[in-house]
Amino acid sequence: MAEVLNHLVFAEPDNDRAKDLLAQTYDQLGYQSESGPWRDIYLTGAYELRHGRPKKGLGPANAKDLMQYAPLSRFFDAMAARLKSEKADGVELTVNVIFTDVNESYVLTIENCVLHHYKRDPDPEANGTLTLTRELYLNMALGLTGIKDTIFSDDLTADGSKLDLIRFFTLFDQPDTYFNIVEP
Repeated sequence: MAEVLNHLVFAEPDNDRAKDLLAQTYDQLGYQSESGPWRDIYLTGAYELRHGRPKKGLGPANAKDLMQYAPLSRFFDAMAARLKSEKADGVELTVNVIFTDVNESYVLTIENCVLHHYKRDPDPEANGTLTLTRELYLNMALGLTGIKDTIFSDDLTADGSKLDLIRFFTLFDQPDTYFNIVEP
């Protein structure tokens, strides 16, 4: 039943009766779910069908306490997924990122419209090098620190081509943290 109603809601997004029936179905599926994440998904879908997409939701900044324990490589994985391939076409850049407080360094390369990252010593031939603390990087990645605060921070130094560093960071989309779960 849920599958048929889901198709109907996608075909006719303004059909309030179909949305109400699908919300009721999701309520029941949520109440019967033994798995917490499944219950959350069903009940969130039911809420969206009744009230629309949230105007303001939980962004990544709300998870800073959790994200500070994530491996740095996961942030670079997320960056790779946000690379604008059409803008990166024909671009070859290498950027070193050195974290002073955790004694780790990464080499980020863009080649063939793909971002690769390697945990290793800095590449002496890199276009640019950022040296910063993990805390500052996390604040930058989560949008908690503005560009002015970042540039004038004592925890950041940039070596090499400033233009290449700027060009590198303009190749990435910002994630949309507010999106529909059920409705088109």
